[in-house]
Amino acid sequence: MTQQQADLLIVGGGVGGVSAALAALRRGRSVIMTERTSWLGGQLTTQLVPSDEHRRIETTGRNRSYAHFRHLVREHYRTYYPLSAAARADEHLNPGAAWVSPLSVEPKVILAVIHSLLRPYEASGQLTLMLDTTPIAVHADRDLVNAVVVRDRDGNGLELTAPFVLDATELGDLLELGGVEFVTGRESRDETGEPGAPETGDPLDMQSATWCFAVEHLEGEDHTIGRPDDYDVFRDWRPPQLGGEKMLGFRRAAHDGSIAREYTLNVNADDDPFGIDVDHRNMGEAPELWNYRRIAARRQFEDGAYESDIVIVNWPMNDYVGGPLFGTEDAATHWDRSKELSRSLLYWLQTEAPRPDGGIGWPGLRLTPRVTGTADGFAMTPYFRESRRIRAQRTILEQDFDRNLRDGRGAERYPDTVGVGHYYWIDRHATTGGSAGGGGLPEPFEIPLGALLPQRVRNLLPAAKNIGTTHISNGSYRLQPVEWSIGEAAGALASYCLDRKVEPAAVRADARELRGFQSDLERGGAQLRWDPALRW
Repeated sequence: MTQQQADLLIVGGGVGGVSAALAALRRGRSVIMTERTSWLGGQLTTQLVPSDEHRRIETTGRNRSYAHFRHLVREHYRTYYPLSAAARADEHLNPGAAWVSPLSVEPKVILAVIHSLLRPYEASGQLTLMLDTTPIAVHADRDLVNAVVVRDRDGNGLELTAPFVLDATELGDLLELGGVEFVTGRESRDETGEPGAPETGDPLDMQSATWCFAVEHLEGEDHTIGRPDDYDVFRDWRPPQLGGEKMLGFRRAAHDGSIAREYTLNVNADDDPFGIDVDHRNMGEAPELWNYRRIAARRQFEDGAYESDIVIVNWPMNDYVGGPLFGTEDAATHWDRSKELSRSLLYWLQTEAPRPDGGIGWPGLRLTPRVTGTADGFAMTPYFRESRRIRAQRTILEQDFDRNLRDGRGAERYPDTVGVGHYYWIDRHATTGGSAGGGGLPEPFEIPLGALLPQRVRNLLPAAKNIGTTHISNGSYRLQPVEWSIGEAAGALASYCLDRKVEPAAVRADARELRGFQSDLERGGAQLRWDPALRW
């Protein structure tokens, strides 16, 4: 079997994997990075999720490297796209003019920027990038990972070795393959002490996954897809999580778990892109779906550049709650059915959905494979909101940052902070175990180093959504800017340990080493604390 070696092995090329690689490469380390799909970028690309961000993201609450990444995305549009004069002049250009994020863009632009950042290291040989490559085994000796075996796109097995291994996969694949202690699903109140946790735990009760797709609308044309085989089942499905409402319908739960909102859909409404309010707190009682996750607003471009807006359909109506997509024998069935739900949603939108004018259906809705990088216009993979999570030296709990539990003290200030993050809610969607979701309001929070350290294994680090969170706290720590900061901390930590010839656990345990590592992060542009004077 062919063998390859580097200073750092990163398995998974999503948001955390990319930022981890950049952190290590900038510190002079050689890196092998593998990714099971043909695209880097994870949530932002293969899963078609525009960047969900907080309302301070333009000025604070993100690392310098993430701010630079966002700048490059906007510059890519200014360089190559026929923007309108107003859009080109907008310092905070939002090509999609979506209210979910101040930067909602085509996934291929994200992909191009990621490769522009990595390409110089790949060209020099410092980075070895392996796409369409899947981990199949982990070789470990007690508490040390010795090698990861992967299968490349041609079916060949490769043995990859490095002093440090980062699991940046979307589902924490190496944790299971390597026998690293992990949890999934929901914990009980007795286990975590979280006030919002239920009395019983269930490892198969996970946040819903969503198989996203991209559409445009061409008036007067008919692009209706073939009727999905299980359409009738999904059209009439009333999961208990929805309080009696149909899955394919516009009524949905608010974040407090009540059935309170009637979503609206105004296809290609001639809205003002500069009138979009990206502060989620102001979404109102009837959130608009068309510009919710729009990635190309035609009025942001020169007249005629786009026949239609382009919209990502990642809506409550295709949050799949039928069962978990990993960790169970029937996971493959749920994987397929999650996509069938999305197909059924599209068909419902084209044929039966109630329109504001009193009619039914928009047959002009057309899938846009040119955006998704797939033949069918659906995402390469589902959007996973939960992963396997390490049993960590420090688990982040709801009471660490839920505003209602902090009595005005702000979030927990961790002595071992390695980054910061925020979102509007501790955002839990309906789950596979029957919960309607919901969540509290988070204080701006920190990322403790202890949440990146497994309790036992010494040289494997999580670098994505697989850190030491709970089912509840994951609701905020799973967002893209947070994952970027997690990955950067993991890549920098591996580099620091190689330089100092220390182990990750020793960095946290030794006050001098911890200060040294935190100083290294700050020199690299990481934000470790929030300004205590900042008001939300």
